[in-house]
Amino acid sequence: MVSAEPLPPWRPLLRGAREREGRSPQARWLQLASVAVDGTPRLRTLVFRGWAAASELDLLTDGRSAKVAELGHQPAVELGWLLPRARCQFRLRGRLLILPAEQEASERQRHWQGLTPEGRALWGWPAPGEPLEDGACFPAELGEELPIPTCFRLLRIGLEQVELLELTNHPHHRRRWCREDGWLEQRLNP
Repeated sequence: MVSAEPLPPWRPLLRGAREREGRSPQARWLQLASVAVDGTPRLRTLVFRGWAAASELDLLTDGRSAKVAELGHQPAVELGWLLPRARCQFRLRGRLLILPAEQEASERQRHWQGLTPEGRALWGWPAPGEPLEDGACFPAELGEELPIPTCFRLLRIGLEQVELLELTNHPHHRRRWCREDGWLEQRLNP
């Protein structure tokens, strides 16, 4: 998707840090911090699925998981993206965006087709977090030709603030960019 919004200055820094990770799957893993319906904190690791716009990123999840209800109750999130080879951490704050139904359907289809059969298999497993039943079926693959499971959910996060903590120097360097300030860089104490 092409965005009219100019690329924020932190995006090339994030791309460069991810590139230093090489082919490591860790370069795509980030932690999603949210608030449970009862007000307690929750943290999960998800896979980065790409940029939808200059400051909007996509994640995928199982709609049967608790996080979907939690994000419906409180759409504010923080993402932690630790890139160990680059020796830096990005902290991204934002909100779950609600897409128009037609756009959401199109984007879900695009992501579904972009997954490997092994990646699609996760949405054919029993509901996450439920008690394991004897004989439960965990398919190893799901074909692209199958209908998209209703539990296959897109989480599009609109970012509002980004911090970068660089652990390469003494002292460490820390910077922040806020969307409301036009993504102007502010240097912070580490």
